[in-house]
Amino acid sequence: MKRTLGCCYYPEHWPEAQWADDAARMADLGLTWVRIGEFAWSRIEPEPGDLRLEWLDRAIETLGAAGLRVVLGTPTATPPRWVIDKHPDMLAVDAKGRPRGFGSRRHYCFSHEGYLDECRRIVGVLAQRYGPNPHVAAWQTDNEYGCHDTVLSYSGPARQAFRSWLRGQFPGQGNAGDIDALNRAWGNVFWSMEYRTFDEIDLPALTVTEPNPAHAHAFRRFSSDQVTRFNRAQTEIIRQHTDAPIAHNYMGRVTEFDHFATGADLDIASWDSYPLGFLEDRVGADPARQRAYAHQGDPDFQAFHHDLYRGVAGMAPQAREGADGPPRFWVMEQQPGPVNWAPYNPAPLHGMVRLWTWEAFAHGAEAVLYFRWRQAPFAQEQLHAGLLRPDSVEADGFHEAAEVARELADAREISATQAPVALIFDYDADWAWTVQPQGQGLSYFALVFDHYRALRRAGLSVDILPPTARDFSGHRVVLAPGLMHMSDALKTALAEADAQVLIGPRSAARDAHFTIPVPLPPAWPGLDATVARLETLRPDMPRVLSTGGAVQHWFEELESDAEPGLTLDTGAPVTVTSGQVTYCAGWLDEDGMDQLVARLCAQAGIEALSLPEGVRIRDTGAERFWFNHTTETVDTAAGRIEPAGVVRQPR
Repeated sequence: MKRTLGCCYYPEHWPEAQWADDAARMADLGLTWVRIGEFAWSRIEPEPGDLRLEWLDRAIETLGAAGLRVVLGTPTATPPRWVIDKHPDMLAVDAKGRPRGFGSRRHYCFSHEGYLDECRRIVGVLAQRYGPNPHVAAWQTDNEYGCHDTVLSYSGPARQAFRSWLRGQFPGQGNAGDIDALNRAWGNVFWSMEYRTFDEIDLPALTVTEPNPAHAHAFRRFSSDQVTRFNRAQTEIIRQHTDAPIAHNYMGRVTEFDHFATGADLDIASWDSYPLGFLEDRVGADPARQRAYAHQGDPDFQAFHHDLYRGVAGMAPQAREGADGPPRFWVMEQQPGPVNWAPYNPAPLHGMVRLWTWEAFAHGAEAVLYFRWRQAPFAQEQLHAGLLRPDSVEADGFHEAAEVARELADAREISATQAPVALIFDYDADWAWTVQPQGQGLSYFALVFDHYRALRRAGLSVDILPPTARDFSGHRVVLAPGLMHMSDALKTALAEADAQVLIGPRSAARDAHFTIPVPLPPAWPGLDATVARLETLRPDMPRVLSTGGAVQHWFEELESDAEPGLTLDTGAPVTVTSGQVTYCAGWLDEDGMDQLVARLCAQAGIEALSLPEGVRIRDTGAERFWFNHTTETVDTAAGRIEPAGVVRQPR
């Protein structure tokens, strides 16, 4: 598959006389794709029904005439003011009952039927007009679902939709639903929380103390389904008018909705990669690590999301139907310079824009688009760098993009291959941990990411799979930590997998409605292990392992006759193994995680490496890519790698 570059462009921001020159410069740079339109609703329809598309016609024609391929975004992330005036209750409401106001973006509630109808209408207008256009080669729905904490809405429309959704979850005669079944499933006898009808159920906010975790968890499942429904409404309309692929641009560490479920209605999974912003904003790195990687970004965070969204792309219809070629995964926005929204916004180390681009390609990306073409001199993102400065002079990122374009022209193709290790990521588990963390700052994402980091430190390539995965053939190690609810089908598939399987901590700790199951977890086929008691640990009170390292954050006391592996210095088991299944009863620190990964690799016959700090590798079909995320020259098995260096080594 040919790897391509692109950028994000806003013709409505610039004089029309400038468009042709911009398009020519993009083409000369070696770009293939240009994304437009996702924030342009007020220029497309300044008043209700007053459609003004001629300018967009000319913009698409100008870009296409330069040989560029257009990704057309639907503008539903930024409804104009008149839409709010028409539907004043369409605004999302936060958990404290405050409406989210007009004046930026993503100011809508996914459950508002009137707004959804407006979206269907404007998407239909665009799809009918531009679906047949040969220059519009791909589509993007909306923009960054969930960004700015916009999935959960506590509005009146959300309350009514939630009640209807619950009736579907607990069906009764007709459309009434079975309220007694809900009360039993949620344990509402506790604190006299029993309901007489579904119309008595409110949203889980503004309670005196915490709401019932089953109620809160169900609300998160509902909210995720609303995002999938909203997205599907758009894809169904677009597909009526074009065969061009449809994408959505997800974000880093936005887990409030199930991206696998949304991806099942899309052809391309893409995400927006901002390594320096994410380091300060989302990675969770300690101050020393933030200083060490302030100008490079975390060595694993971008890679994790590349692998995650490659997995999401595997949910696309063509991937599920066994179409030839790898799943289609893009980076729709790649940081080319300082951003404007993180606590601190440093400039990338020279060479990092090139490294980030090649890293995406090595992990399977088909296209990388830089955000944005030209830095805006106005509004909220005026301090967000582009490939060009506001005066159209080339910025540093421009020259690194040009270098990648030259390298792509001369480089051999990157072939995909299955990784030896699979890691299951479950959005539902993330919601469950969020509802009931049991310890300050604990999260499912952080637990999974710690496992991923350890795999990467060992030089392993990783495939990230959904919890609906059933076929693990070809994977020699499968990790499924922290999945609080595990279906019987997933348990069976993992138990029967021809691989070393890791589960725990907290795996299978709840049923589908957040009740502790009996027999007690993990209740795993063939594994003699029961979680007898659990505790969460103070940051200053870890439990020391007998082999060095420690258990931090979370520890479970096991009743087990299975073979112990890692143990505390007291002799208490931390991991137990039966056959090919290992249960880990603790959240291990970095040293402990490395020991755990080494054991799993030894059992599976996989070579585990010990990479220098900040150096990572990614294996493709014919090559091994080496990436140096540090500011120092590093000696490796592939030779000396300069700071921000990339080496391609034949396998």
